[in-house]
Amino acid sequence: MASPGFKIEQLNTWDPSAPKPKIGDRVTIHYTGTLLDGRKFDSSRDGNREPFQTQIGTGKVIKGWDHGVPQIPVGGKARLTIPPDMGYGARGYPPVIPGNSTLIFEVELLKIN
Repeated sequence: MASPGFKIEQLNTWDPSAPKPKIGDRVTIHYTGTLLDGRKFDSSRDGNREPFQTQIGTGKVIKGWDHGVPQIPVGGKARLTIPPDMGYGARGYPPVIPGNSTLIFEVELLKIN
């Protein structure tokens, strides 16, 4: 269940027949994370970085990703607005993410592995 303040916005045309990841699937994603004020704190597109690979729905990533990524089909791009309780909470992720920060992630689901 999503917390109040969680939002997913479609950024491109989604193919309704494209598969969506299920809990436990490994996925490959490009992402850019920013704070509400627009400051970027991380991006898989910076430098020569490879797309990010992780398992979805198993607690390996923040709750906002575990909730949002399964709603995106392969090839889909979306903006996830993630409230603090679905992100890094009161502790944040010092020094780049202050406590109680709402996070904005633009994600592109490249493939389900």
